[in-house]
Amino acid sequence: MKPIRTFIAAVAIGLLGLSAQVSAQSKGTVGIAMPTKSSARWIQDGDNIVKVLKARGYGTDLQYADDDVPNQLSQIENMLTKGVKVIAYDRLIRNSPNVDYYATFDNFQVGVMQAQSIEGPLGLKDGKGPFNIEMFGGSPDDNNAFFFYNGAMSVFDPYIKSGKLVVASGQTGMEKVSTLRWDGATAQARMDNLLSAYYTKKNLDAVLSPYDGISIGILSSVKGVGYGSGKQKMPVVSGQDAEVPSIKSIIAGEQTATIFKDTRELAKVTADMVDAVLSGQKVVVNDTTTYNNGVKVVPAYLLKPVIVDKSNWEKVLVDSGYYKKAAIQ
Repeated sequence: MKPIRTFIAAVAIGLLGLSAQVSAQSKGTVGIAMPTKSSARWIQDGDNIVKVLKARGYGTDLQYADDDVPNQLSQIENMLTKGVKVIAYDRLIRNSPNVDYYATFDNFQVGVMQAQSIEGPLGLKDGKGPFNIEMFGGSPDDNNAFFFYNGAMSVFDPYIKSGKLVVASGQTGMEKVSTLRWDGATAQARMDNLLSAYYTKKNLDAVLSPYDGISIGILSSVKGVGYGSGKQKMPVVSGQDAEVPSIKSIIAGEQTATIFKDTRELAKVTADMVDAVLSGQKVVVNDTTTYNNGVKVVPAYLLKPVIVDKSNWEKVLVDSGYYKKAAIQ
């Protein structure tokens, strides 16, 4: 079991892995380790992957770790058997040679789209500005957070250099703007501090937020000092995961946009990988260069994200069957 323990030791908080293991069942059992039930997104992911795998004849063992590393370590250790293949599901397993494939979205593009959802409403492409903006990043123990941030900054950097975007706090870079555990309350507290320190005499025009739960915290903070009331407009605020509270916020004219990642499609891609691995067929990937986990470049399949705002939320989320309209309105 020593090689397994070495692999497990590399797992970060919130790591999401999927391992396929052969059992007495006709097509085997797939062990699924999810990070937490504190986010509706991960509950939906768990439900989706179980549904797809069961439809293909697999047994499933779905476990949630409650954002606890030792708990998830124990769960995955109990799932693993000698020679198991490991598919990282939406979060890359770092610093281990024992990761065979990675199913995810184009995470750099997610960041680009988050920036675009701010760039458009501000009119930056039309030369408008300067505008004041603050940056929030995801959890520093999640590899995806760096892709999101770097993607966004690839759009913002030219505007910052030209003076069209101004970060009044001067806080940029993941070491300064990250939000541990993607926690909305932590983001709200930081936004409170930024507003009191830098925005008592100037207006906050935009906030880069990498995740809807963080966006809700940011919005609570800015509303608390009067944004969204009277003549003080809400800042443009991005997001990710199309969670119901944020869709309601978008409809209400508070949060500006979110990035939708159809986890039903991610579940299908992951199930395709499982099928190929267990049948000895070639696993389909579309990226063999981007995701270096510190030990190896992990072959990946990247899906395309979509910007959702007030103009298209119903078409993208309701018409596609992802949500029922009654759940949102």
